[in-house]
Parts: sequence; C-alpha cells; structure tokens
Amino acid sequence: MRDAAFGSVLKDWRGRRRLSQLDLALDADISARHLSFLETGRSKPSRAMVMKLCERLDVPLQARNQLLTSAGLSPQYETRPLDDAHMQPVRQALDWMLERHLPYPGFALDRHWRIVKLNAVATMLFGAAGLGAGDSLLDALIDNQAMIDSIENIDEVRHHMLARLATEAAHFGQDPVLNSARERLLQCFGDQSRSGAEAPPVEAAGQSSPVVATIYRAGRMHLSLFSTISHFGTAEDIALSELRVELLFPADDASRSALEAMMAASVTERS
Repeated sequence: MRDAAFGSVLKDWRGRRRLSQLDLALDADISARHLSFLETGRSKPSRAMVMKLCERLDVPLQARNQLLTSAGLSPQYETRPLDDAHMQPVRQALDWMLERHLPYPGFALDRHWRIVKLNAVATMLFGAAGLGAGDSLLDALIDNQAMIDSIENIDEVRHHMLARLATEAAHFGQDPVLNSARERLLQCFGDQSRSGAEAPPVEAAGQSSPVVATIYRAGRMHLSLFSTISHFGTAEDIALSELRVELLFPADDASRSALEAMMAASVTERS
C-alpha cells in the first residue's frame, strides 16, 4: 500500500511538471519500465531514487518529505523556527539585508505571505493599515480595507498577484491557503475573470513601464514602488526554503525623496 501511495503522489508531481513517463525516465537516467513500476507500486523506491526523482521534478522540500514517508522512508528535512539557535546566521543575513535596504521598505514573507520581518520603513508603510509581523499580506490585499484604500492601482496589483499565485501553486502543488486566496482574489474581479482571463487587462498607460509599480498613498505622499524577490539558495530547512525577502525600490525621483524624508523623520523622532 505504501508503494502504491508513493506511485500516486509521484505521478501527480510528474503531471504537474507536464512530463511524460519517458521524459522523466530519460531525465532521471532510468528506464521508462522502471518508472512505470514505481508509479504502479510494483517496485519499491530506495531513498536515493526518491531524492533523484524529486530533484528532477523540482519538488519542494515539504513535499519531498511526503514522498519519502509515502514510500515507507523517514523524512529528511526539518522545519525550524526563526529563533532556533541553528538559524542565527539566517537571522543575521535577514537583518543585514533589510537594514541596509533603508531608506527603502523591505520585508520577509513565508510561503503563505505572512510577514516574518520588516525594516523600519516597511513597518511605517504597513503599520498605517494595522499590519505587522505575523499578519498575512495576502489577506490584507484582499480584505483589509485600509490596505486596499492605500493602494491607488489595487486592480493592477491584484492582477499580478493572481499571476504570482499561479506560479507558486505550480511550484508547491496543492496548497489550501494559496488556492483559497486565489479564489477570493478572483471574486474581487467578478465573473469576467472566470471567462478565460485571470483578471481585467492592465490599462494601456501602465504598459510602457518596464516594471509594475505599486502606488501607495501615505498621508499626502504618493509612493510608486516596485519589488525584487530573493530566496535562500541551497536551503535544507523547509521553512527557510519557503522564505522570501521582498525589497521595494522607488520607481521615480519623487518617491525616492519621500522615502528619504520618511526615514529622516523617523530618526529624528527616535532621537
């Protein structure tokens, strides 16, 4: 039964990656016959074989553990909290990136878009909508009216959120939290988003820009910001492999000057 369960999960991941049995077999340097036996439960996989197939299918670490246990093998990857002693180098790296990104906003998110860490300017920007560490940025962009009202181009931002969620769903596989967020986000656009397109088209005026900026309203200021996303390479911890650092940059000189002024004012208040 365990082998059959493994085969079913393996077949599902192969389907997600849009590979035939022959494609995956060639990539993993095994015969298509052997792969077929693994998927039907006629052959029992070794740990090395499970890991090789996971590598070829780009299976995320949590799902690799699931494939291992479904094959009757012990899991390989741990999930450590960020305050674990072994995570100290990671905490230091996060602090280094976020602090040196000032006066621009920067924050770290987990797999479900929950805020893990923020720098001082991100704290000011999101704090106006009541957001802080532990809160969900996904929920805020769908349901938090203060956050929604603070973004002038919210429909455009949500359109790109849908594309991002689709990419993440393809990577992680079935994820109830991400799937639910996608459904709720589609409802924001109404029935027209289900008629073939994921969301209403972006206005032509926004197509000339090389990046899609989010336009925040912060008091009397308008901040046009675009983001870069970084991941930890060669992560062997599940939570760390899913952590991403998002750094926001000004899309124009006015936004750059406004962020510098926000940071200067914050330093003055603390002193």
